[in-house]
Amino acid sequence: MDSVRQTAGSGSPLEAEIGFSRAIRKGAHVAVAGTAPIGDDGRTVGKGDVYAQTVRCLDIAVVALKAVGATPGDVVRTRIMLTNVTRWKDAARAHGERFATVRPACTFVEVSRFIDADWLVEIELDAVVD
Repeated sequence: MDSVRQTAGSGSPLEAEIGFSRAIRKGAHVAVAGTAPIGDDGRTVGKGDVYAQTVRCLDIAVVALKAVGATPGDVVRTRIMLTNVTRWKDAARAHGERFATVRPACTFVEVSRFIDADWLVEIELDAVVD
């Protein structure tokens, strides 16, 4: 029997424009798409501040997790993409505050840029719901 596919959006206009879901759950597996530091007003949160942007990305991602029945405790992998990997400690601090007891597999990657030049960080999550 096939598992039900659940999707959730965050309200970002990019979701409709590009044609993707913020989060998708199929069975026990949950994938949260690359999440950027976009505020409710559509503007970049924390311009120039990797820590603030990481917090915002994680806040959006956690809401998406919950929308498909997962929690931060279900997260098994995070991918943190930065435009300047030498600032990884700022992102790591925010990640550690959120996942210190969960301790998912975590990868930091440097990218040349994102869709919006003000974005310094984007985060993907994978979770498995028991």
